[in-house]
Amino acid sequence: MTADVTIVGGGILGCVIARELADRLPGARLVVLDQDMVGSGASRRSAGLHIPRGATGRVRRMTSYSQAWYERLLAGHPELPIRPVDMFVVGSGEDPPAAYVDDARLEPFDGPREHVPTGARMWRAHGAQYADVYQLTRALAAGLRDRVEIRESARVNALESTSDGVVVRLDSGERVVSRRLVLAPGPWLSSGAWRDLVAPLGARVKKVVALHVDGPVPPDAGVVVYEDVDAFLLPLRNAGHWLFSYTCQEWDVDPATVACGLSTHDIEEAGRALRDCAPSLVDRNGSGRVFCDAYSTTREPLVTALADDRVVFAGAANGSGYRLAPAIADEVAELLVPAPHR
Repeated sequence: MTADVTIVGGGILGCVIARELADRLPGARLVVLDQDMVGSGASRRSAGLHIPRGATGRVRRMTSYSQAWYERLLAGHPELPIRPVDMFVVGSGEDPPAAYVDDARLEPFDGPREHVPTGARMWRAHGAQYADVYQLTRALAAGLRDRVEIRESARVNALESTSDGVVVRLDSGERVVSRRLVLAPGPWLSSGAWRDLVAPLGARVKKVVALHVDGPVPPDAGVVVYEDVDAFLLPLRNAGHWLFSYTCQEWDVDPATVACGLSTHDIEEAGRALRDCAPSLVDRNGSGRVFCDAYSTTREPLVTALADDRVVFAGAANGSGYRLAPAIADEVAELLVPAPHR
């Protein structure tokens, strides 16, 4: 099989990249390969929270771009599982945190302080939303199938650059010869097919843990972002519980080993973080989700050409794959689409 562009990875990032390239290259043969089912990896376990902030100027620009992209997407497809949510930022400083985009319009908030540590300051912000990333990814893939060939359970076991292009060899014995290749593998950085290729990027894989905290979840509840400790409490009204995500510091994990359930250590560590942020909820947690994601050395997403420039790596989004996917896809397209197509 031949392709103009092959995308390895069918998570939210891979599918948004495929959509962007299909829009910019009408008539091109595009192929998406996923080792499992579309959206079944880190995308399935993602909190799917979009917060209008970024630690650097580039990430803030990417945040604003992605926020506008999702707003347009939802306006055209209101049935998609993207839900705007009120947002409250909590911190110890006198001034509002500086990392938020201008459109977030942080303003002091003197309303109810449930789930806010004693003595903390509180600001209301605008522009937050969350999504069921698995269902959204599946919906995006379904909408692409008339323009993009999507192959599931297609595990890549080797990549080879030849005079004809990049040869992708699958476990099934099939070969895909592609002019250009996009690697969007999520946390699967250590796959033998591309481990040596991506190693110079220095990206690492970190465990991500979130607790499911039993309700009640008021219909008007907003997400609380704990700025000082990099955590958030998200009301999942459709699921009937809260989701508390904190910053786990377990690094260099294998994605194949972390999706099998919360460990005692996970529950205890997350419980201590929850006690510091929202002590009234501590006795309500007993379940949750665990997965992992790829992180860059700069804490900015990586969009970069590898080897002989036929291969582009896209990812290491530092836990923000859903939030920044549209902007990452735009940067990938800028690398791949020649000027005559623009």
